[in-house]
Formats: sequence, structure tokens, C-alpha cells
Amino acid sequence: MITVTLHADDPIARAGLSGLLRGQPEIEVLERPVQSVGRRSVAVILADRVDDDAAVMLRRLVRGESREAVLVAGKLHERELLSAVACGVRTFVWRHQATSESLAKAVRSAARGDSEVPSDLLNRLLVQLGRHGSGASSVPMVTGLSDREVQVLRFVADGLENRQIAGKLSYSERTVKNILHGLMTRMQLRNRAHAVAFALREGYL
Repeated sequence: MITVTLHADDPIARAGLSGLLRGQPEIEVLERPVQSVGRRSVAVILADRVDDDAAVMLRRLVRGESREAVLVAGKLHERELLSAVACGVRTFVWRHQATSESLAKAVRSAARGDSEVPSDLLNRLLVQLGRHGSGASSVPMVTGLSDREVQVLRFVADGLENRQIAGKLSYSERTVKNILHGLMTRMQLRNRAHAVAFALREGYL
């Protein structure tokens, strides 16, 4: 049995997700989001956009609680797509394409640890990763991150701010800022989300 927890901004949206999944074989929908619900637990998150708040929730569920996740998204710009991937999301469903069958299929795929990505979204993801991995403005192919850069990026991926990271590592906030600035300058990374996506792609996280 796959246990599913639902995460949405309002109860009406949560009820809609519940209605789509109830009655599906091998899927048990919990009424309220809870922690420690077992190994075959999948978090289904409804988010029109992956803004900062949504990214924090995704990191908490996927990385903090080691959940598999299905993101039901209304719209995703390239930066938001990379942010969701950096948070550990591997299964996506467009909100306007969500049906009982498609959502249940995505949940089962996530529970197995597989990916389920709409073809148009997959094409965009490949284009973005390719754009960051080749060409004049790409990330250099021969790269190496120091231990402290990796430590800082792990906390960035968990949604911590520079001040919080400094406290965790017993650094000054200025030191953390310099580490991130040096890393992003050296690897030609645009922002924190891009840095995390790069570290994931290169196997550092």
C-alpha cells in the first residue's frame, strides 16, 4: 500500500487532489499531512508556481523527510523548473492534465523511485541542462568543489539563509557569502538555485 499525503494552499484544492486519488488501487490518502508515515510514502504537492515558499516546502518534504514527491504544477518557468529539480522532485504532473489515472500513475512511479515527467516539460529541462552544460557561457567541464563549498551548498539546498548557514558551520556570515560568491563566479552560476542544480548534476549532493 502506498500512503499519500496531500499538500496544498487551501482545503478546496486539497479536497480536489483527494477526490482524484481516492478509490485508486494500492493508494491510501491521509486526511492530514503527517510525518513518519512509512517508506512507501509519497507527498503530492499542488503549487501553481515554485516560488520561495514552495521551494522550502519541497526541500523539507523531499530532503528533510526523505519523501518521494509528485509536483502538480500550474506553470513553471525555467528557473522554477531547475529549482524543483534541485529540491529533489523527479515526478511532475501538469495541473490542467491531472486526472485520476495520470495522478495515480505518477504516485506509483514516485513510490518506485522512478521519474514521470510530461514530454514538453522534459524537453525544457533537457534544454536548460544542456544550456548550462555546453557553450560559451557554460559551467566548465573540469570542476571541483572544496569540502566547505559542498557543506554550504547542502545547507542552501535545505533552504537556509547565509546567517543560518554561518551558525551551523561556525563561520561568519561574510565568510559564507564569500564562499557562495566565489563558487558562483568560478562556475559561472547565476543564483543559488542554479548552484544547487549544478551540484546535484555533478554528484556533489
